[in-house]
Amino acid sequence: MDWLIVGLGNPGAEYAGTRHNVGFEVANLLAARWGLPRAKKKYAGLLTDGRVGAPDVGAERPHVAVLLPQTYMNEAGRSAGPARGALRVPLERVLVLHDEIDLPFGDIRARLGGGLAGHNGLKSLKRELGSADFARVRIGVDRPPTTDPDRVAAYVLGRFREPAADVRALVEDAADVAESIVLGRRSLA
Repeated sequence: MDWLIVGLGNPGAEYAGTRHNVGFEVANLLAARWGLPRAKKKYAGLLTDGRVGAPDVGAERPHVAVLLPQTYMNEAGRSAGPARGALRVPLERVLVLHDEIDLPFGDIRARLGGGLAGHNGLKSLKRELGSADFARVRIGVDRPPTTDPDRVAAYVLGRFREPAADVRALVEDAADVAESIVLGRRSLA
């Protein structure tokens, strides 16, 4: 396996369309875009895999697995850790797609490693993967005008208030960034 893409979110219909589940949305879009088969229950998550991208002359298409942990955000590592081990994916080839309140809505940044910024999904991944040196696509969902932890939690678990077209564009743009990394068109700093 060349890449393990982990979309972060919470399972269940009540969390669909929330800021905290934007990682799931991007991962689902990538799987659909790449024509991957229907995901199966594996590693405490939903997993699909296949070869992606247009074949380049003399180059093999990357073999990618897309995982949506079904453990809830704060335990995502319990799904990603075993998947990474079984699929033998190097840590720097684990690409995590996640919401980021420290970025304005619509801002998307990619990097290798870095801080956890209080994100419980990233904390769980670091704990179970043994390091925070995995790749990330940070998807800006903006921050509420408060630092009260309960209000911040309600904000990220709430539905987007931005127009649906803007949310679709955010998901598509984040998928484009992730795809460019997987296909080697973009490097991580």
